[in-house]
Amino acid sequence: MSQEQVLKTLVNLGFTQIDAKIYIFLAKKGAKKGRDIRRALKITKQQLYPSLRTLQKKGIVSSTIEYPARFSAISFEKVLDLFIKAKIEETQRLQQSKDEILSKWQTLDIAETDMPRFTVIEGRRYIFSKIQQMIQETKSQISTITTVPSLVQADQYGLFDTGFSYPLKSKIQFRFLTELSTQNVKAMKTLLRETILAKLNVKGRNPDLGLRLFPRMVIKDEDEVIFFISPRTEASIIERDDVCLWTNCKTLVQAFMAIFEELWRYSTDIQNKIVEIETGKPPPKVYAISDAETARKKYDTMVQGAKEEIILLTSSNGIIESWKNKSLLRKLTERGISVKIMAPIIRENSKEAEQLSKFCIVKHVPINYWKTMIVDGRRLLQFRTPPPDQEKPEARLLSESALYTENPEYLEFMKNALHDIWKKAQVLSDITYGSMLEPFGPAVVPLPKDNIFEKSHLTVIDLKPPGTIKEKDILNKIIKAQKLQVKDISKDISRMYASQATAFINPPDNFNLPAMMIQATLVESWSSLGGGCFLVVLLWLETPAGHAFVPVAVLLPQGSPEAQAYFEMWFAGTPAAQNIQLVKENELQVRVHGNTLFAGWTVLIPLFPTQNILQPGCLLVEGYGEVKPGGITVVFPTGIKAEMEGNYFDAFVTFMQPSYNYSGPGTEAFFARDLIMTKFPPQNSRNQ
Repeated sequence: MSQEQVLKTLVNLGFTQIDAKIYIFLAKKGAKKGRDIRRALKITKQQLYPSLRTLQKKGIVSSTIEYPARFSAISFEKVLDLFIKAKIEETQRLQQSKDEILSKWQTLDIAETDMPRFTVIEGRRYIFSKIQQMIQETKSQISTITTVPSLVQADQYGLFDTGFSYPLKSKIQFRFLTELSTQNVKAMKTLLRETILAKLNVKGRNPDLGLRLFPRMVIKDEDEVIFFISPRTEASIIERDDVCLWTNCKTLVQAFMAIFEELWRYSTDIQNKIVEIETGKPPPKVYAISDAETARKKYDTMVQGAKEEIILLTSSNGIIESWKNKSLLRKLTERGISVKIMAPIIRENSKEAEQLSKFCIVKHVPINYWKTMIVDGRRLLQFRTPPPDQEKPEARLLSESALYTENPEYLEFMKNALHDIWKKAQVLSDITYGSMLEPFGPAVVPLPKDNIFEKSHLTVIDLKPPGTIKEKDILNKIIKAQKLQVKDISKDISRMYASQATAFINPPDNFNLPAMMIQATLVESWSSLGGGCFLVVLLWLETPAGHAFVPVAVLLPQGSPEAQAYFEMWFAGTPAAQNIQLVKENELQVRVHGNTLFAGWTVLIPLFPTQNILQPGCLLVEGYGEVKPGGITVVFPTGIKAEMEGNYFDAFVTFMQPSYNYSGPGTEAFFARDLIMTKFPPQNSRNQ
């Protein structure tokens, strides 16, 4: 077992990180003086001696009576025995006092509450326990989006046994969406065989068109949902350090359920998919084209023979390929043929997409693994592409093989699926973070000056574009960070260490909202005003200086008077200064996992000065591509100066509301995974 594994084991037993490090050092090195421990572990006296006292009280560390004292630790085996014994005694005490505890519980008269809330669940054991509880309390159905490895692991942890022993199992419907492949089809067959023997009502499907499944989730009876914020991969399993969020917020559960039902609608029965994979045969009346050259000729023939409409669902690189074929596409549109192209829009293909949109209709859709083209509603060509992290820039429009059909039934099914995706796809917008932030770099947002909105842009006094700062430099500053104390926020310099996502959202007309910018921030505890999270909403409003993103609302956890006062100063003169809403911890959550940030809220957010209300919802910002370290120093119209350095990523944004699911291009969000922001209070003069 490595030292890192031992450290994790001790932490799981209840040690703090410092306690565990001190114990390992003493257990391996023998008796040591306090100063030797401090030097070896590079910790302070304030960290060392309270930890030693804690370990001594537990009987894990002892000391000599000489001065200076020497400290030594018992063996690792004895430590395990101590904790096992303590757990056994604790369990026995709890068992003995069970009746008394239950009696006291029944005398309590506390009103039941079903307020919408979030609960964070960390770690494999607790995640599985919560899912098991949801299964046991199910009344009608469980719906889940997951991977095959996660299903196998759930079976190993006994979750299927819970379903097998459920008294109403014949009346409960278990539905799951997953992606099958040749690598996992055997495991899936084994799981399905078990469910049949247990007489469970289980239905599984595989999504068509290769549309990326939403992050793993479990929905119970449309009134609870638990979902993972860690990135999905084919090998996804539940790890010890995974983080899940559970909520009973009905509006959010409805949003997640809508996503599930949409994917379920255009998916293939799991048994049919297994047959297709094992036999290598496409669906009935769908013909395989085995080589790229034949597929290319078929593609060209279909495009050139179009008479009414071409609908193309392609990859991010497919946009670039379509641009190379622009002459033909332009001629088709000049003949009155409608050309609709759907693809993930990212920074690398945004210019080509913009140019294509001058004569074609181009929309953004989430990442997909199937390229599909339907011509005149009568001919279909479909072919598989590699996932985005495996797709090379020089990848051709077609892969080595394709499927072709003119079968009316299959065409009708696929045509409906594509049209449904088309209706929900996002049109390209002029409001992107690139258009808003250039030439100032990746961290600048124009803000108005006071309530008369005289100006809408920041004053940039220093700029460090990507390449002038290294990723490791910013990480080292965070690792070595020391808390910068603040006594008076109006006079003292403050520093924030955080992860921050900024998403531009262009709602459709029926959303009845102007363009929005939502900024979600997770603040580390060693920041000047402490740790926590907050959410800022800005609206694209007309001001005397022109349109600008105006801060209109802030969500802030309760118990942060310093933070509230700081936001009032920060947003002085804007609607947000008068619209700071204090919420409970379980009403606002911001979580980060790798290059993904999730933000969710269960409260209504008034959007002054408009009459709009932002319903409970959630935001998922997923960074992609290479990290872009950068920095900038700006002066806000309020006179506050801010120095910002961060490791930034371009990002996709998914914005979920009860009646709408917005999936924005990779040009409408950015994610500062590692952000250092130093703020200087307003000066007496803007020239100082």
